[in-house]
Amino acid sequence: MSDTICAISTPYGVGGLAVIRVSGVKAYSLVAPFLHPAKKVRGTGYEVRDGEPSNLLDTPRTSHPATPHPKFCEFHDGDTLIDEIVVTYFKAPKSYTGEDVVEIACHGSSYVQQKVLQLLIANGCRLANAGEFTQRAFLNGKMDLSQAEAVADLIHAQSEGSHRLAIEQLRGGFSEKIKQLRQELIDFSALLELELDFSEEDVEFVDREKLLDLLHRIKTEIQTLSDSFKMGNALKNGIPVAIVGKPNVGKSTLLNILLNEEKAIVSDIPGTTRDTIEDTLNIQGTLFRFIDTAGLRESSDTIEAIGIKRTKKTIEKAQIVIIVDEVRGAGCEVRGVDYGNLHDKQVIHVINKIDTATGFTNSNDEILISAKNGIGIEKLIEKLIELAGEQKVSDRTLVSNLRHYEALNHALTFITNSENALKAGISTDLVAIDIRGALHHLGEITGEISTEEVLGAVFSRFCIGK
Repeated sequence: MSDTICAISTPYGVGGLAVIRVSGVKAYSLVAPFLHPAKKVRGTGYEVRDGEPSNLLDTPRTSHPATPHPKFCEFHDGDTLIDEIVVTYFKAPKSYTGEDVVEIACHGSSYVQQKVLQLLIANGCRLANAGEFTQRAFLNGKMDLSQAEAVADLIHAQSEGSHRLAIEQLRGGFSEKIKQLRQELIDFSALLELELDFSEEDVEFVDREKLLDLLHRIKTEIQTLSDSFKMGNALKNGIPVAIVGKPNVGKSTLLNILLNEEKAIVSDIPGTTRDTIEDTLNIQGTLFRFIDTAGLRESSDTIEAIGIKRTKKTIEKAQIVIIVDEVRGAGCEVRGVDYGNLHDKQVIHVINKIDTATGFTNSNDEILISAKNGIGIEKLIEKLIELAGEQKVSDRTLVSNLRHYEALNHALTFITNSENALKAGISTDLVAIDIRGALHHLGEITGEISTEEVLGAVFSRFCIGK
């Protein structure tokens, strides 16, 4: 935390602009020596006043002296001009990290970016570690740990659903919910701890019935949050859609036309697909994760049998299952395959190869398509959007982070244990231990309780410049 760090915050490569971020106590003094007044602002006749390089970062005289103020100037290596830049100074604590921050917007030349970075490092900056800017923001109290994780989720959001989840978490809705539950537990826990101090006098500071009511309510709320993970994770990473059916009914052809690319090998030979093949597709703001599977049948082929086993596991994990059958003469073959337990799945029945027969019959809940010719695909997509829409609940707090999900489940176990202990009349000290365990795991979510191991795992998935 005592070092001044720097990194390129924009993606590597050539572009119109790039941003280099510097944060730390010496951010101002380490950047200033490279800055020189520019002769004029490009595209205007405005002349930049002459002055010492150190004055270029001075805050303008306004009613808000700490307001960031971009300035156009030149970045020099001695007498050599490296680039014309816009530099912005953010005075602590009114910055992303809570420290003094300088952001340099230069042209997107790879050479310019690396040259500026090398000069800053040679002058005393240190190259930032992955996620170190956001980690400093967390350590300086600019955000809690779950909000910091939302920054990474926002950067990687690929759909409207994942974007909405990240924004809600970044704004602190989930954090406030956890802090509220934790504070209520702390208030009762403090009284329990007080009882332990006066255990020899046999006094009670906590109404056991009220504590039971509180534990039951908190358990219900934590269980609701935990149960929302399946939906939240699907919206974040893509709703898993398994494409299943007998061999050679056109599952791979359907995957290819949905993705608009030759993702899977298509052949008239049954059993061509031996393993699961998957890819994601954003449809009208919703991310779907389509999974083509091996055809379901009895097989003596060892490799195909492994693929069939994986198909059944895929069905278990999917939220939407597309069952593909094909036209057979005057009817269509829909039965005779064991798809396992589909009671908690959203199922779409698709009849493929309708271009190969006429006069066949089908039920109203089946979608007729020709994956080969693109017939009926729009209707299938409409059904997918309809089913996905049933999962979007705007007024609910959804958990989409695996670490949060695991912490909630650990807290739930401790809450259940303390509730059972109270009902069984077990001593106060054991109840207090379980409540402390629940408080610990709830605190892990927001970072009120954290370890180097947890912080390392959280921030390691960030990019260097964030």
